[in-house]
Amino acid sequence: MIDFSKLGGGQTYDTALPPREIFQALPKISQQKYQYPRDVQSQVWQKWFDIRNTENLVIKMNTGGGKTIVGLLTLKSCLNEKIAPAVYVVPDNYLVEQVINEADEIGIKTTKDETCPSFLSGKSILVINIHKLVNGRSKFGVGDDGIKINIGSIIIDDAHACINTVEDQFTIKINNGSEAYKELMTLFTPSLKKQNFSRYNEIVEGDYSAFLQLPFWTWQDKQEEITEILVKNRKHNDLLFSYPLMKDNLKLCNCVVHSSYIEISPHCIPISVIPSLQEAKRKIFMTATLADDTILSTHFGVDPQFISNTITPDNAGDAGDRMILMPQVINPEITDNDIKSLCKQISLNKNVVIIVPSEYRSKHWDDVVDLKLNANNIEAGIERLNREHVGLTVLINRYDGIDLPHNACRLLVLDGIPNTRRLIDKVKQGYLLSSGLHAARYIQTIEQGMGRGVRSNNDYCVVLLTGKELTSMLYVDNAKKHFSPATLKQVEMSESISEQIQGKPISELLSVMDYCFNQQTDWITFTRGNLSSLQYEKTESTNPLTLSILSAYNATNRGNISSAIDVLDTAVKCCKEKKSEGYMKQILSEYVNIQDKIESQKILHAANSLNARLLKPIDGMQYQRINEITHEQAICCSNYLTSTFIIANKAIIGVDGILDNLRFIPDSYQKFEFSINTLANILGFRGQRPEEDYGKGPDNLWALGNNQYLVIECKNEATSDKITKYYCNQLSGSTLWFNEQYDSNHNYTPIIVHPSVIFEYAASPAQDVRIMNEQCLNKLRKNVHDFIRSIVTTNQMKDVAAIREKLTAYKLRGIDIVSNYTVSFKR
Repeated sequence: MIDFSKLGGGQTYDTALPPREIFQALPKISQQKYQYPRDVQSQVWQKWFDIRNTENLVIKMNTGGGKTIVGLLTLKSCLNEKIAPAVYVVPDNYLVEQVINEADEIGIKTTKDETCPSFLSGKSILVINIHKLVNGRSKFGVGDDGIKINIGSIIIDDAHACINTVEDQFTIKINNGSEAYKELMTLFTPSLKKQNFSRYNEIVEGDYSAFLQLPFWTWQDKQEEITEILVKNRKHNDLLFSYPLMKDNLKLCNCVVHSSYIEISPHCIPISVIPSLQEAKRKIFMTATLADDTILSTHFGVDPQFISNTITPDNAGDAGDRMILMPQVINPEITDNDIKSLCKQISLNKNVVIIVPSEYRSKHWDDVVDLKLNANNIEAGIERLNREHVGLTVLINRYDGIDLPHNACRLLVLDGIPNTRRLIDKVKQGYLLSSGLHAARYIQTIEQGMGRGVRSNNDYCVVLLTGKELTSMLYVDNAKKHFSPATLKQVEMSESISEQIQGKPISELLSVMDYCFNQQTDWITFTRGNLSSLQYEKTESTNPLTLSILSAYNATNRGNISSAIDVLDTAVKCCKEKKSEGYMKQILSEYVNIQDKIESQKILHAANSLNARLLKPIDGMQYQRINEITHEQAICCSNYLTSTFIIANKAIIGVDGILDNLRFIPDSYQKFEFSINTLANILGFRGQRPEEDYGKGPDNLWALGNNQYLVIECKNEATSDKITKYYCNQLSGSTLWFNEQYDSNHNYTPIIVHPSVIFEYAASPAQDVRIMNEQCLNKLRKNVHDFIRSIVTTNQMKDVAAIREKLTAYKLRGIDIVSNYTVSFKR
């Protein structure tokens, strides 16, 4: 038997350092797809190797660029250099298996067992999910426990997809019924009542849609009592895995109270409590080319300077072939059912995958679906898609961490905007609706979703973005600018094609999609020509406001509160929009409160003058009456539309996005009330949200002109077949509030938005109460859509006479609303 290792002559798989040389020496490079590394892989390896001793490095490659092989060979290089042990981290178990399988195909040794001798001795790579590394009982060590397993080199792959797990682990969730919940509610009740009495009562009544942020001054003042409660209950299941991560970082936390649980989350993730990660000699974060990488700093502690100097291939055009179409932008008359029929037709010959944000939305596809996948059956379902023709598959709330290459998915549909998960994110959504800060993270998730269908540069897929809220959001404040260079270019290319079929029926879409499906020469030439010269731009890839919050958080934890305040004060002055400025002022007031409670409240008052959705100061906000309409409705309508929608055609998309929020669906009350308020402005009325803005009053208030008002309570999340006594009393309370704030010259109609028109027996509604049920709401939505389409398609947004005439024709004047879009109640 010949021992070739004794013969010498060149580097081997276990001794070479440059990753490309290791690749060439791999023992199992026999399959066609692994015969040669791609150019982009070699470029990234070389750039990494040149600066490999930098502690934190970020590698950015397009989805399908071969990141897994890049990561495995990079860690193998680290092992050969004795920077061991080496850990490869992915978002979930499905990807653990995928990485291990790919490693096995090229002959790299891996293990899933952190106690495996070959891992500990630097002979194999440990592949784990992020949860195994980051949790309060982590086998790698937590906080004062110190390092239990050393890490020499670590790659966190799909770092953006790992953030949900990291956030969940650093979030304390205390369920109703536990002793800790009862004790904290007793402690918080006075403050919650004062902040928003109506919302507090909804929480107590068990309304699942109700939640309320605890004021930061109460959280700070009650730190001793809160800590005692948490320590006493730390071994309860609610706290067992989260409390060890959070116990030293409780002062700078958000607390949100829900009818079912209390959520406690830090301003930023104190990832340093996982010491083995913090002390690793080489930390490498691999991501797709997403525009906002701030989370690498806020969640993983990466210094922003390393984010701005990321490792990328020489060319950004190595993405697979995607035709990205938005049917309801091409033609606003295309309905959800039209899209469903088209998808079913295509699924007869090709695998079609629909990603929906929720179980509720998945029901829309029930009559055509062939396979529905959730967390319980996703692995088997993905394997089946990769193996055979399935037809139409619905994937519930899974925008990352799965591969659907080649025939597994030829048509990918993102049907609607993904739901926010944590309560604090829902709170921030309310603060920042329609702002740039609000859009960035949604765009990030959408891009991750679009990447599921193309997993290599020789793959192709058609992507449909549907749901009017999703498509309209892309055009608010140019939100699509948050896409990566390759995706943005593909969107722009598809838009230029879409312009040629503008207003055409959905049947025209199929012939356009065939260019991609059939990989026709004209399409290939067009798309490759546009992508071939695309470069990674050296632009700022972090959000300065978010980084200011991180800097303030870190400074305060170091005991330097003055520095934190200076950083936030500077950030406030840099804000370019009122909502964001108000939000940053609220954060500033929270830090100022640590040393000056009076000044803090002054700042919070100023914040509320910019953004009325924020926490209310201790002494409340004095109610400002809604302004009476100073011009006739048609003039106000024209002024609002022309100032909001600079491009007239985008008015249909934008308004349809607002109307799409006006539905009786779960987990939607904030968007619903926001959209009711916006609808008032669209129609030329005045709108206000008194409960949200001042902590008292109705959900919505409309001023119709001529001293006529609508007092509106929105119960669009209700599921009961009767309107409860509690809802009835809420409306009565809102009318009493109106009578206190407005004199007898102001007349009002009380309206409750509810799927039922029947009050339960115990309720005692006033005789003038009106109901806007689903039929009435749909009628209003249709008439508003038709009205906007009518004036936009005829270029009459500035024509007051035409708007006046069409407001009458579509029954949208102030005198029309109650009679046409509400009905009397029944007992």
